Amino acid sequence: MDLSTSATDVNSPGNSPQSAVIKAAARRLLVKTGAAGLSPDAVAEGGGLAVGDVAGVFPHRDDLLTALVIDAYNDSAAAMEQADQAAGAAGATAGARLLAVTRALRKWSFDHSAEFTLIYGSPVPGYHAPQDTVPAASRTPAVLAGIVRSALAAGELTPPRRTVPGPPLLRPEAVGLFGGVPEAPFSDLIERGIVLWSNLIGLLVFQVFSRTHDSVRDESAYFDFAVAVAAEGIGLTVPLEEESPAY
Repeated sequence: MDLSTSATDVNSPGNSPQSAVIKAAARRLLVKTGAAGLSPDAVAEGGGLAVGDVAGVFPHRDDLLTALVIDAYNDSAAAMEQADQAAGAAGATAGARLLAVTRALRKWSFDHSAEFTLIYGSPVPGYHAPQDTVPAASRTPAVLAGIVRSALAAGELTPPRRTVPGPPLLRPEAVGLFGGVPEAPFSDLIERGIVLWSNLIGLLVFQVFSRTHDSVRDESAYFDFAVAVAAEGIGLTVPLEEESPAY
């Protein structure tokens, strides 16, 4: 399966015209109440819909949450993919591509803070995301992995000064998403890539939830700087604004 293009089956109930109306009502409610306030009854009342129509598509709260989670992962990843395509078409280096896709994810996160909170905030009580969400959730790291692979192939990475001690720390799924374990001196590149990914999401959590606004004067510039610093961990140089054109 190509995780960079995975999406919910267009013929599934979660993608019917009626489901689009229901999910739009659910997103409006999500902004007001958070995920804890979602239920077929609440969505029907808030959206002026018949309870039976909502329940016919999403019988349970978890069905509705899963559809919203999948949409949020797919929409955010699509923003990154589009930014990467534009940067690549402009001849950007891997470092500039990384900056472009992380900026795109940041913009999406602020523009859709309720959906960002749904997928990256505190767990929803009583909800456990099913396997159906995995392909969509994998698209974000797949974009990052593609850029890192390109950097490795182009010789744009600096070998690390230290390697992960002991045996590899990876699950087979991570190796499969990246396309195999690189040879030395980059044999721990996937582990380092996961550090980059987790740093990115943690940084966005801090910014979306206003944890850095009282510490830095320019949060956008700080975001770029933090991405550049995190990228150093995989040996990739990210050119900042004064060093390269924006994409």
